[in-house]
Amino acid sequence: MDQDVNITIIDREGVEHQVQAPTDMNMNLMEVCKAYELPVEAVCGGMAMCATCQVYIKSDHDLGERNPDEEAMLWEALHVQDNSRLGCQIPISDDLEGLIVELAPEQ
Repeated sequence: MDQDVNITIIDREGVEHQVQAPTDMNMNLMEVCKAYELPVEAVCGGMAMCATCQVYIKSDHDLGERNPDEEAMLWEALHVQDNSRLGCQIPISDDLEGLIVELAPEQ
């Protein structure tokens, strides 16, 4: 059965956006932000090479460890926090129901 998950995305002005993300389209969080016209630049197109889709994970979801490319990019990025992740490296799945993220400041 096709299902959407509910995700809250807090923009850089503090406004909460309740979005529905499809679990059956092989999308990632960066693509969902772009689909909802949220201000995510995504310069590299989701290749984990720019950090312009950096978000802060605000909920208690276990997203697993950062992969080496994501870790390397965040090591060089600005405004990185312990809960920083690249939206392009977060695939949309049923496990993300209720996820809350905040967009990091622009580089």
